[in-house]
Amino acid sequence: MKGTTIVYGMCGSFCTFEKSLAALAKIKNEGARILPAMSFNAASMDTKFGKAEDFRNRLTALGDAPIIDTIQAAEPIGPQKLCDVLVVAPCTGNTLAKLALGITDTPITMACKSHLRIGRPIVLAVCTNDALGASAQNIGRLMNTKNIYFVPMYQDDPIRKPTSLVADFDQLSDTIELALHGRQAEPVYF
Repeated sequence: MKGTTIVYGMCGSFCTFEKSLAALAKIKNEGARILPAMSFNAASMDTKFGKAEDFRNRLTALGDAPIIDTIQAAEPIGPQKLCDVLVVAPCTGNTLAKLALGITDTPITMACKSHLRIGRPIVLAVCTNDALGASAQNIGRLMNTKNIYFVPMYQDDPIRKPTSLVADFDQLSDTIELALHGRQAEPVYF
């Protein structure tokens, strides 16, 4: 990871923020330069999982630049070649749908569009309750999109949430390395 610049974007799967920030700390310790980014919801919503300001402060502390939290700030990522790889962790069903359909109305979707424009890799750490339901078609579409890579995922609660999948954040660093070399991570079965 040393010498790699990563735009690290967080979307509103608030229940996975702790895992995402822990994975980011590991990546930072491996020597990556971090440009933090947040969706509008991730940056502004207080939830039972914590206050937006606290998460913003923690992300800022791990980053090497101010948080990218506007569409205007995200647009130069591609044209200015600001990063080697763009990570969306967590990536919600909402963001998956927008990416699959080319909708660019948040800082994260603009960052992805801008980065894909120059043919560089994007790593998605999917965390959504409808991954095996309404979001399945979007995951399928994106799995067939050049330069999109997925962190291996698993069912977090198959009994109470049978369509829910969560990325295995322990494999985020390895998935980034594979994406930088143009290879998809092998699926993991639990």
